[in-house]
Amino acid sequence: MTATTFLTALFKPNLNPNFWSQTTWAILRAVVGIMMIHNGLDKLGNIESFSQAYVEVIGLPFPLFFSYVAALTETIGAPLVAIGLLTRPAALGLLGTMLVAMYHHILVSGLNLPYLELSAIYAACFLLFTINGAGVFSTDALIANWLDASALSTQAKRLMRLEQAFQAASAEKDWYSEAGRRN
Repeated sequence: MTATTFLTALFKPNLNPNFWSQTTWAILRAVVGIMMIHNGLDKLGNIESFSQAYVEVIGLPFPLFFSYVAALTETIGAPLVAIGLLTRPAALGLLGTMLVAMYHHILVSGLNLPYLELSAIYAACFLLFTINGAGVFSTDALIANWLDASALSTQAKRLMRLEQAFQAASAEKDWYSEAGRRN
């Protein structure tokens, strides 16, 4: 597998390219990503307290190290999900932090839904983004198309308005070539 093939597979969305589906997918991605940022910032605000209250309780070794891993994953990964850049790896990291959070809630409170609720919703969203990617309205889709022009369907390109942009760029390039030959 070449690097381009791997990167194209990483960035290419796995969704039906219709306008309403892609619009709601982009809104969900932006909302979940933006809402998640504060979790990482809160952890960084008092990392020692988070380490003692959460990471030590579940018995992970090196609690301060893993507290920083969780905080930085949320602080860096959440904006990446929001803008749709490197969405699958970012969502996978965020899914991991949410699964650990769910484990903590179950360990401390049992199957108490009010404690599990938010972590489970975030985990489900990040699982969807890990599997399906960012969607057509994303930076990942632009990169996938840039790496491999055949990576996205014609319908997806139309939806992204890329087809017209490429046709316009080709027409402009042809015009300049033609004008250069006349001179």
